Amino acid sequence: MGSTRNIVCPHCSAVNRVPVNKPATEARCGGCHKALFEGHPVAVDGSRLDKHRRANDIAVLVDVWAPWCGPCRAMAPMFERAAAELEPEVRLLKLNADEEQRTSAELGVSGIPALLLFRGGRLVAKTAGAMDTGKIVAWTRGQLASAH
Repeated sequence: MGSTRNIVCPHCSAVNRVPVNKPATEARCGGCHKALFEGHPVAVDGSRLDKHRRANDIAVLVDVWAPWCGPCRAMAPMFERAAAELEPEVRLLKLNADEEQRTSAELGVSGIPALLLFRGGRLVAKTAGAMDTGKIVAWTRGQLASAH
């Protein structure tokens, strides 16, 4: 990585070059001028997920879920809290499996809730089953440390 890193805006999907020496939590989008990090997961469709996977220089953690899934609903507030702990090193995204069945199938999701961790556009780890905030954070950091 050079002196900047690419961060995809969670609001407008513009790719922003953020100086490495500037706190990413203070960065704003050059397109829509909103904060690049707000400590919350971002709901995405298949094309926005692909943009985040391909263009972000930070890791991307995706929660594949469905509204009818009890464990998914139970894990939602835990995933929300994990965003506050993992940002700005990791972008947390939520993909609705019912609305994005083709994308879920292409990602090899066979059970939900599922967590998929990407770095540099490629899948580095995946797991299924509900987790609490501490386990989400520990699993993500552990997988990123071993993916170096």
